[in-house]
Amino acid sequence: MTDVWSERARGYVESDAHRAGEDLELIAEWAAGARTALDVATGGGHVARRLREEGVSVVTCDPAPGMRADVVCHAEDLPFADSSFDVVACRTAAHHFSDVRATIAELARVSRDRVLLVDTLNMGDAAEEAEALRDPSHVRNYTEPEWREIVLAAGLEIREVRVLEHSMDFPAWLERTECTGETAARVRQLWGDRVDGDRLTLDKIAIRAEARA
Repeated sequence: MTDVWSERARGYVESDAHRAGEDLELIAEWAAGARTALDVATGGGHVARRLREEGVSVVTCDPAPGMRADVVCHAEDLPFADSSFDVVACRTAAHHFSDVRATIAELARVSRDRVLLVDTLNMGDAAEEAEALRDPSHVRNYTEPEWREIVLAAGLEIREVRVLEHSMDFPAWLERTECTGETAARVRQLWGDRVDGDRLTLDKIAIRAEARA
């Protein structure tokens, strides 16, 4: 999978679905006052860029060398000491993790203050089928109740949860994973009225959690 993600690196740097959005601005808002941050599964590096614009010192990590992160590692096994960063953030990546519980526990371990999470919500079986057809590296999106349970099980306190609509360029979204032909047509069919012309609208969840005292 790492080689696949390295090949996709440029697409994620340029992706309209990743380089901006209400959720990215929310992460910057929630990170206010932090001096240090870890951007887990950085991808195109958009969280790190946005936090650096706010004066935060950011370390990036990602399992794909092509993403050019500061540290190449898996999110389930972060090579950092306990409480290493004021803020640990992970945006639009958790649905690729093979063990999301282990990952969130790791994020909690290396954070001394806040854990900020954003990911696509589970929108039903048809949506999950569409996600997996479009990108076989997709593991699963989670519902809001599932996310709440996962975060609490990691020893974190949930301070705020927001559900956001996120619109993106649908053809570009397909192109990033080379989803074409009959498969692309089936993906469009499965999304139903969430695809309007060339725009796909998804539901995202944003969670601000804190380490328990």
